[in-house]
Order: sequence, then C-alpha cells, then structure tokens
Amino acid sequence: MSVPSRIPHRLRGAIRNDQAVAAVEFALIVPLFCLLTFGIVDFGGVLATRFRLDAAVSSAANFSLVNAPQVTSSDGARLAESLAKVVESSSGRETTSGTITVNNGPVAAFTGSEITASGTASAADRCYCPSASGGAITWGATKTCGAVCDGGGLAGKFVSIEARQTYSPFFSSYGIVRNGEITTRAVIQTQ
Repeated sequence: MSVPSRIPHRLRGAIRNDQAVAAVEFALIVPLFCLLTFGIVDFGGVLATRFRLDAAVSSAANFSLVNAPQVTSSDGARLAESLAKVVESSSGRETTSGTITVNNGPVAAFTGSEITASGTASAADRCYCPSASGGAITWGATKTCGAVCDGGGLAGKFVSIEARQTYSPFFSSYGIVRNGEITTRAVIQTQ
C-alpha cells in the first residue's frame, strides 16, 4: 500500500513501520484464532452427538414405559426389537449401535438397522433388583415382585437401554468420548 504524497517524508516511514507491525501481529494471531475456532467446532460435534444419543435413549425409555405390559416372556423379544428400532431411528445415524435388554431376558443387539436377538425369554416374567457396576448392569437373583431390594427400591421389571456412537475428536475426548465411542445408558423400571 502506498503512502499518500501529501504526508511529510518523516511520517511516511513511521506509517510503513506501523503497517509492518500490524501485519506481523495479524500473522501471529490468525493461527491461534483458527485453532480456537476449530476446537469449538470439534467440541460442538462431540456435544451434538452426545445430545442426539441422549434423545434417542430417552425416546426408547418413554416407549418402554408406554409399552410396560409387554415386559413378559411372550412379548419381550418384540419389545426389545421395537426399542432397538426407536433408538436407531431417533439417533439419525447408521453407525449407532447398542443393546436392549428386557428384564434380564430377551436381548436385541443392533448396529444400524441390523438387529440380532438373543437372551432367555422366560427370565422376563421374573422380578429383579438390578445394580450398576462399572457401567454394566448386574441383574442379581430373582426376587418377589414389590420386595425391598438390598440397595433400596423395590424389586420389579426393568428395561436396560444402551446406545453407542463411534466418534474421533481431533483434540481431546473432553471427558465424553471413551475408547473412541460416546455411550449413553438408561435403566427403566416398568413395573
């Protein structure tokens, strides 16, 4: 950029020096600003994925409460499959995977729209006092429905819902991503 000729010669040099300093400052600040912006976008992607999974698990939990009478040996497998479809469709991602367990009985493991059924259907007719240990559900021995559980609460019928989404953040896991996955779980007492 040229300095107007009306400016005295001594001031022209000072203006050029100020422009050079501004250019150096800009060159130093732009990479930091880009890094900060990229970090914010990366963190936003992690949060958006987590919120989407939370909403999918919440939808399935509501569905299980509305369909609580299906927590039986005869209807449990169908309920588990329906819940897997709710999580998969609500998550909006084909790479969502997870496991639905209906009262320690029927299990529906899913990856995208592929669902694999397993479990023992007859277990769904019993009542349990499940507990969580390290993120895993321990169903324990069967109890009389309505009996007081050792850790508090009442024995009943439960549905366990877990959804996972692979995610690789660029900077850090932000305390949300573990082992390359974002995981959300819920255990719902239906009776």
